[in-house]
Amino acid sequence: MVIDSQPYPVSIKGNLEEPLSRWLWLVKWFLLIPHVFILVFLWIAFFAILFTGKYPRGLFDFNVGVLRWTWRVGFYSYLALGTDKYPPFTLKSVDYPADLQVEYPSEKLSRRLVLVKWWLLAIPHYLVVAFFQGGIGPRCGGLTTLLVLYAGVILLFKGTYHKDIFDFVMEMNRWSARVYGYAGLMTDRYPPFKLGEA
Repeated sequence: MVIDSQPYPVSIKGNLEEPLSRWLWLVKWFLLIPHVFILVFLWIAFFAILFTGKYPRGLFDFNVGVLRWTWRVGFYSYLALGTDKYPPFTLKSVDYPADLQVEYPSEKLSRRLVLVKWWLLAIPHYLVVAFFQGGIGPRCGGLTTLLVLYAGVILLFKGTYHKDIFDFVMEMNRWSARVYGYAGLMTDRYPPFKLGEA
């Protein structure tokens, strides 16, 4: 068995910005309506590779931008509640406490894997992500949402975000981001089954 010592090509960051407002988390769902509206249309544009084995750079960058924007919105809202700084309306990496990066694949991607990896090979990871997120993709009702809401209640009454909860929530989001990168056909490298950096 060969163990890959290279870092996984999909990575996220999220820096907790304190102090956080005690009450703002209660209305963030409403403040995010413009982002959700735009992101629904951007997510529709996700695919390529089957015939060329290469991810066209422009489409790859666009898809990474959509993932990045989605992560910033999630970090601001109920995937982390990590900042009160409103997310910018952009696909680019900007000065914001949350970011997502995906390395552009240096070699050709497997055309055969395109047909099975996003639905068949990723099933074990989908089960983990469904437990974390409450479904495939950023949804409500999973362990992440439960812990973030618990942290929000603590924030409301004590004015602090419990660091251990934040760290664990970030690890669950990191795992999910790796799965999105793999299922989004951005890498052929199978995501590791572990929390933390890969």
